[in-house]
Amino acid sequence: MNIVDFRLLCITDRTLLAGRKLDDVLEGLCAHGLRAVMLREKDLGEDALYNLAVKCRPVFERHRVTWTVNGSIDVARRAGAAGVHLTAAQDPGGARAALGAGALVGKSVHAKGEAEEAERAGADFLVFGPVYATPSKVKYGPPQGLGKLGEVCAAVRIPVFAVGGVTPDCAGECVAAGARGVAAVSALMTAEKPEVILARYEYELGKL
Repeated sequence: MNIVDFRLLCITDRTLLAGRKLDDVLEGLCAHGLRAVMLREKDLGEDALYNLAVKCRPVFERHRVTWTVNGSIDVARRAGAAGVHLTAAQDPGGARAALGAGALVGKSVHAKGEAEEAERAGADFLVFGPVYATPSKVKYGPPQGLGKLGEVCAAVRIPVFAVGGVTPDCAGECVAAGARGVAAVSALMTAEKPEVILARYEYELGKL
């Protein structure tokens, strides 16, 4: 198992940027302390996703940010990412075989059984949700709440990150339920003052 040394994970969604460039937004966030990013742009094909990853990579390298690519093992490998983040349908074992023992392998899960299976298959960390109501996670069903989050965290030894409507105001209670940290999309992508939103998360999480 590889070490997961962050507590706040930024999940990208450039559809929220209102015309701003993703690498510029990430520069602002990473310059103010963000240490982990998942490139998750579901509307892009592999070539376009690769090109976006290469464009953002200098930001990650400059600020020593851990970054993964969502859904594409091949793009993660070609772009030189720290690893890959798998969808619920993808196999951590296959990702590990393709990327090597040192690659970071995350996986999205929505139930305790999925979490246990992902750990057995070799995932380094999990993202569980949706914990709270959020428009971006409607297709995954109603919010699961802190009780389900706690069950998943107790069932596995690897770090679990809470996702789905996790604002700074509720980040602390996710950690209290057993999460290693939280993952955020809109709160970070739409932040007008990255230093302010990151400071709020840091206060709740203790340390980014």
